[in-house]
Amino acid sequence: MNQEVKMHETMRVGILLAFVGGFLDVYTYLLRGGVFANAQTGNMVLLTLQISQGHFVQALYYLVPIIAFFMGAVVTEIVKKHDYWHEYVLVIEIILLFGVGLYPLSYPPIIVNSMVSFICAMQISSFKKLHGFAYATTVCTGNLRSAAENLTAYCLHHHQESKIKCLSYIIIIGSFCFGAIMGSTLISYLSIYAVWICSGVLSLVLVILIKDNLADFLMINNFLKSEKIESK
Repeated sequence: MNQEVKMHETMRVGILLAFVGGFLDVYTYLLRGGVFANAQTGNMVLLTLQISQGHFVQALYYLVPIIAFFMGAVVTEIVKKHDYWHEYVLVIEIILLFGVGLYPLSYPPIIVNSMVSFICAMQISSFKKLHGFAYATTVCTGNLRSAAENLTAYCLHHHQESKIKCLSYIIIIGSFCFGAIMGSTLISYLSIYAVWICSGVLSLVLVILIKDNLADFLMINNFLKSEKIESK
């Protein structure tokens, strides 16, 4: 816990990403067909239910977001081959969410839900760790389990690391819930355009990462200059 933490694993980034996760969940539920597009467990259950009842056309409504989520994870693995790939992922998310805000309510929600599924797959595949330990920013189930495990470990063994982890998970869960609350509130005023708030928050995360990369670049550049001076 005391080792240097990469910027994309810091609490401030985790809080912002979890806020977006909660916001998107309530956005698709309230405006885009009453579904939770962040995770695919429910879609898989409903997909198999529709197939078992012989409703093959209706099954496509759940199959397409599942495929989109799968492709989001695939695209993320491809993007990982490049330097600064976290920044590329954020740019893709920002652009797609801007497009989501332009998609009319009168059109079938399956397109938007698939886009959000794709976005969430990229986010959950890219930002997996908080201060070195696993977490998620688009769903809460794993975070809730981990919070309970670390709380129990702290109560039984009084490990300070377990206490810190438990509090960290609770903060992330709280940010997710706050994002859902803000989403519900802002949707009543901004309707479909409320999702652009998420684009703005992700843009802030992007600025944080770029600023950190720039600081590292300047530090390395200054170090190389000092080495040249000493060699002379």
